Amino acid sequence: MPDPIVYVVDDEPTIRDSLAMLLRSVGLQSRTFASARDFLAGYQRGAPACLIADVRMPGMSGLELQETLRATDAALPVIIITGHGDIAMAVRAMKVGASDFIEKPFNEQVLLDAVHRALAQQEPAAPPSATRAELETRVATLTPREREVLLLIAEGRPNKVVATRLGLSTRTVEVHRAKVMEKLQARSLADLVRIAIACELIRP
Repeated sequence: MPDPIVYVVDDEPTIRDSLAMLLRSVGLQSRTFASARDFLAGYQRGAPACLIADVRMPGMSGLELQETLRATDAALPVIIITGHGDIAMAVRAMKVGASDFIEKPFNEQVLLDAVHRALAQQEPAAPPSATRAELETRVATLTPREREVLLLIAEGRPNKVVATRLGLSTRTVEVHRAKVMEKLQARSLADLVRIAIACELIRP
């Protein structure tokens, strides 16, 4: 089996270089591209791989790149990198099959964990994640208010918007959000979205 490759597509040279250096530090080889179209021209199927793509890029966005790959039946897990203002966009990417999304400025270990999860999707011996029944059991522990908070957050709504929608203070929403993450055993916003999709609380 060839060594896995991590493709990095970002229009910012500093981001591409720092990601390549980070991946190299843990023994992962990478190939970097300045645009989605450059990537599509240079992508070779065969080796186990995953893709890290910025959600906003000139020309073709990361979301459009993901949709293009799906249309060609490319079995390539996609990790979306997103700025704070693009969370709703990243949530939409996960609804249509993105493996994960990472918020800028990203924590290096969080990104590496996402890469390893994405690469493991292509390995038959990868350990199974929590079953839907287990996830639904966790969701059932939420109070009605916590469930409302979960649904809005999983749609990519910022805490301030959730607070306005539910008539709560931002601080109260933050407390509810922390309880939701604890009860669902979620480590990130992407985990919350993944659980909500798996339990069909939100739909693609």
